[in-house]
Amino acid sequence: MSKRDYYEVLGVAREVDAKALKSAYRKMAMKYHPDRNPDDAEAETRFKEVNEAYDTLKDAQKRAAYDRYGHAAFENGGFGGGQGHGGHDFASAMSDIFDEFFGGGGGGRRSSGRERGADLRYNLEISLEEAYLGKSVEIEVPTTISCEKCDGSGAKPGTSPSTCPTCGGVGRVRAAQGFFTMERTCPTCQGRGEIISDPCDCCGGTGRTTKDRSLSVNIPAGIEDGTRIRLTGEGEAGLRGGPSGDLYIFLSIRPHEFFQRDGSDIYCRVPISMTTATLGGRFEVPDLEGSTARVTVPEGTQTGKQFRLRGKGMPVMRSSQHGDMYIQVVVETPTNLTKRQRELLAEFEEESSGENHPESSGFFARAKEFLDNLKA
Repeated sequence: MSKRDYYEVLGVAREVDAKALKSAYRKMAMKYHPDRNPDDAEAETRFKEVNEAYDTLKDAQKRAAYDRYGHAAFENGGFGGGQGHGGHDFASAMSDIFDEFFGGGGGGRRSSGRERGADLRYNLEISLEEAYLGKSVEIEVPTTISCEKCDGSGAKPGTSPSTCPTCGGVGRVRAAQGFFTMERTCPTCQGRGEIISDPCDCCGGTGRTTKDRSLSVNIPAGIEDGTRIRLTGEGEAGLRGGPSGDLYIFLSIRPHEFFQRDGSDIYCRVPISMTTATLGGRFEVPDLEGSTARVTVPEGTQTGKQFRLRGKGMPVMRSSQHGDMYIQVVVETPTNLTKRQRELLAEFEEESSGENHPESSGFFARAKEFLDNLKA
């Protein structure tokens, strides 16, 4: 029985590039994979055929020979040193497809035995004033560092780790089971590719020890609540000399006694006396620079009135700009009146009119009209 054209087997044109060829192979291999077609002899034959075709066409030299001579290039001791495709190693094909689909690491790659250290989190709380001005903060971080005695190797000084005899330093071993080649972590070295016969007595062979470290963290002016600062390489040390992880500082800003923040703007609620609101006046409020700002209140100011102080808000990060400060006034009703104060307010009430209280007069006038309409 003559063999089918390899390009026809994979369903691609002869001018197909390597990327499209690989994609077509993956599709066809999955289609005829024995796990998807149990007890199907035709699917098994097709699967072998697909792997044979791809094994030839993925290699530039083999593909050039096939394009020129066809199947004859591999027959009678032809291309490949006499290993014709009639004796194609099916277990090898299964190993290749395992690597394609599941990322097997058996292709001769050696494990370094070194593992990256874990990332660490540190929660840092600062005041609104510190966020406004920016500052440098010293923090103490409990973490693991590279063992100084063995320089992070995990082996006793004067000795060194040796290559695992079971996996040859790869960290994984393979075993053929019927049509399949299974790969698993090496049981001798647990995937590290190395074994330590004489571990360091300081770190017990891990290559790292526990210690509190003091770090300086720069807090830029204008930083916002919830910002995450990353310090590269300041996390846990890696195992057996592996690279260190990173330290992530999560920033929170304490609630302030006077101010509330919204982006680069800040807000302050200020109570003022009834007389100041009525007659007008001035008052001073503190700002985050440590000085004061003066606010002028016009006659007849009502609760809820907002005053804007330009440039008195938070700094905008990575710029020279500032937000604004908004002052909202609340008119305070006087309490604990003396007899004379009561008399004065009573006299004022007798002589006041709707013009003195336009909002309340307007409301009650509309309320009376509403009730009259309901009765009509």
